[in-house]
Amino acid sequence: MRTEYDPALLDRTAVYHLLTSTVVPRPIAWVSTVSAEGVDNLAPHSFFTISSLTPPIVQFTSVGRKDSLRNVEATGQFVVNLAPEALLEKINETATDFPPEVSEFDAVGVEREPGVRVKAPRVAGSPVALECELHSTLLLGDSTVVFGRVVHFAVDDAVLDQDHPEVTRLRPLTRLGKDEWGTLGEVRDLRRIRYADWSPSS
Repeated sequence: MRTEYDPALLDRTAVYHLLTSTVVPRPIAWVSTVSAEGVDNLAPHSFFTISSLTPPIVQFTSVGRKDSLRNVEATGQFVVNLAPEALLEKINETATDFPPEVSEFDAVGVEREPGVRVKAPRVAGSPVALECELHSTLLLGDSTVVFGRVVHFAVDDAVLDQDHPEVTRLRPLTRLGKDEWGTLGEVRDLRRIRYADWSPSS
């Protein structure tokens, strides 16, 4: 037996709860930007993924017109910082609705480091930073999808296995439903099967 829902008959909150509790786990883009007035902003966005490899493009979604979106539109730049387990409390605090003139870096006490290709600062304690220039935006209903071309990768040597960031060293956080956060948990290694080698599972 299932409970059936028609989204046309649900309010926004009910739709949000169903989607965010079902589409899990979601990686977190801890997005740093700088406003046209020079105020640094830092906020987590859990609607985040890769869009393209050539060129390398990532995307995050601003639900409503948040400071991250306004700053990206004004400056054309941002940084996606990986959200590590060790900084869970800081990441959660940066989701607070601080006014635009307040920098989350300063309010929460997150250490900055300068970007190489963009003016927006990076999170010094994040193991990976993707410096991005704005590619485009797409308005969808009450949300805006932001596409950023990655123009520089910065990866902490401590998380590298040769040239590959190793997930058990990264310890990435994810968002789940309600106020839940996910940590890495068990990692299973299972290779893809070429069609030439495929046979039905028993």
